[in-house]
This record gives sequence, C-alpha cells and structure tokens, in this order.
Amino acid sequence: MNIKQKSFYVPYKHGHLHLRQIVPVQADMNKPPILMLHGAMSNGRVFYSESGKGLACYLADANNVVYVLDTQGRGLSEPKLARGFTSGQGEVIREQLPLIQQYILSMHPKANKVHWCAHSWGGVLMASAIARFEHLQQSVASLVTFGTKRRIEVKSLQKWFKVNLVWNNLAPLIAWKSGYLPADKLKMGMDNESRASLRQTIEWVRGQWVDSDDGFDYGSAAKQASWPRSWFIAAKGDKVLGNPADVERMIKECHMQQVDFTLLSKKQGFKHDYDHGGMLTHKDAVEDHFPRVKNWYRSFGH
Repeated sequence: MNIKQKSFYVPYKHGHLHLRQIVPVQADMNKPPILMLHGAMSNGRVFYSESGKGLACYLADANNVVYVLDTQGRGLSEPKLARGFTSGQGEVIREQLPLIQQYILSMHPKANKVHWCAHSWGGVLMASAIARFEHLQQSVASLVTFGTKRRIEVKSLQKWFKVNLVWNNLAPLIAWKSGYLPADKLKMGMDNESRASLRQTIEWVRGQWVDSDDGFDYGSAAKQASWPRSWFIAAKGDKVLGNPADVERMIKECHMQQVDFTLLSKKQGFKHDYDHGGMLTHKDAVEDHFPRVKNWYRSFGH
C-alpha cells in the first residue's frame, strides 16, 4: 500500500480529540476528503490499522484523503473515560462533529465539503448533526453508513438478550457502579462507554429522536433537512445491532431525497451474509464490497 498515516490532536475542552489522517503518498488535497466515525463501545480502529488494513486504508490507497475520529474518551482521545466523566452523545453531535468538520475544512480550503462515513451508532450521530445544523447540510458532500439504525424494532431471542437484558438493564448497573461502562474489559466491545451516552442511546433505541440535553427534536428537523446524497449499507447476518429492517426504517425516518440501500448477502451476489462488524473487518470485504464504496466516491468526479 502506498499510504501514510499521521495523528492530529484537536484541542477540545480539557483534553484533545484524536483524528487519524490516512493519505495516499501523492495526495490531492483539493478534492473533498472523507471523515469516518465509529459506533458505540468502539473507536476509530474499526476503520484502520497500523499495517494498512481496514476501509480507511483501502480508500486512502485508492487516492482519497481519509480522517478517522475517536470521540471524546475513546481511542487516543483524552481524557480517557473514568468516574466523573459527564459527556454523552449530545456533545458529539453538537460540538465534536462540527469542530472536526471545521478543522478538516481548514486543512482543505479548496475542497469546500467533506464526505461522511460511519459504522453503526456513529451513523445516527452523524445523521443527527446533519439534521440539526444547516452549515453541515451545506458542507457534507455525502453520507455512507454501515449497519446504522436508530431504533431496534426487530423481535427475537437474540435481541431480547443483547438489547433488553444486557444493554438496557445490566450495562447501566455496571456503569453506575464503575462510573462508566468498561466494555473492553467485559469483552462487550472495542472501547468503553460513558454513563450519559449509554442512557441516551437506550432512550433513542426505545423511543423518540429528541435530544435529552436541550429538547431538540431531530425527527422534525430531519423532515426539513437538505440531506446530502446518502447510502445505507446493511448486512444479512446482522440480526440485532443493524438489522436490515431497522436500517430501512431509519432511511424512512430521515426523509432523505437521494438515498441508496444495499444488502450485503449471498442472495444479492456478495460472498457472505456479513454480520455487524464483519462488513468492515472480514478479510473478503476488500474484494467484495469495498470496491463499490471506492466507486461511490469516484462517482462524485471531484
């Protein structure tokens, strides 16, 4: 691979947000770059590795400039999650995404726009920020999501166990005791989750799309928003966390004008019925659907 990686540390509150830049050796800084956002109990490493694996590295090798964000407290962002950490998903939507968007645009003054790409709950946070802020509707070139849903309405034993029992009931108890959810130690995910984020995701998965911090109604804003061209990717083997039916429900809820939907399944001609993480991390993804993502960005013709 002919790529370079570098970390930027963007000052935020009493610490910094880690932003990984992955670029081709001969980078075109004038075309819109790509910003990637991880989901809950995760961090930016779902998109890249030091050795060049992952969607971010793949797209950089295809001549795109890619940035991967670790939200506050995750990955290499500091301070790390600890008892007394009060921030939740609201700060990602209202503060961190707009801050990083401005930071990236300042490094690409001729680009004017940034493509947004997310995994799982990261897509909900990105969609919320776009719906809320008109300046993001103007400066986000496109939105691509993998396994993104806002509500989980699918019913199954697996859903009852993972969501109703573990996420909605056991996880808040553990977080109350520890001061945060130590998901990495518990082998629940790649990274930890704050008590506020945990509470807010539970509220949104269950009910209305409203900010618990200030009462902002994202559902109403989404109906009026001028959405960028969007693409929601779901996986057949993703039974709970990004069930294809729930992904399609989110598309309807957003009222997007230009949106594509792709189901990664054998029946649709893909190599596997991928699962929630596998759609980004499976070794066959590089030959299977990553080329389609590469072509998506090429279709903008910048």
